[in-house]
Amino acid sequence: MGEVKKLVEEGKIKYIGLSESSVETIKRAHKLHPITALQMEELGIGCYRELGIGIVAYSPLGRGFCRGRVVAETMPNGSQLANYRRFNGENLEKNKLLYPRVSMKHGCTVPKLALAWLLHQGDDIVPIPGTTKVKNIMNNVGSLGLKLGEEDLKEICYAVPVDEVISKREMGILSEYTWKFANTPSK
Repeated sequence: MGEVKKLVEEGKIKYIGLSESSVETIKRAHKLHPITALQMEELGIGCYRELGIGIVAYSPLGRGFCRGRVVAETMPNGSQLANYRRFNGENLEKNKLLYPRVSMKHGCTVPKLALAWLLHQGDDIVPIPGTTKVKNIMNNVGSLGLKLGEEDLKEICYAVPVDEVISKREMGILSEYTWKFANTPSK
């Protein structure tokens, strides 16, 4: 972090962002130089707000789960999703039961509702949903116009409690390298 701070001081870069960092790493890095943004898939870290760090929410539609593709269709042969425990066998069948719980009373798709919910979590969170289809981009942008009240936000949270999602979000082989264990060594 000290070397990256030098790059800021030299005018070579303007802002510093981290990706999938642990709370300990974030706090130590932020002491050396303010962190502008943190890219992460899970919003479980509370220290980012108190430090004034923006969140770039990676894969906010659950690697396509909120699009319904994995729920409604058979996973294509060779799909990378097959490497994730959430999308395999019994785990997938249990997770599929969560999908219809999200209320459609807002007259929109589940992805639009999921992104709108995320956008209502604060101005310091920016989702980056990936897609290869123009219609999905248009649907994603439409989430900006969806207005949700406090009761709507609570309903969405209670519809799919995080602790009911079966299995971890990462590939099995990579689970020991996630942000929870991604502490950089102290000097």
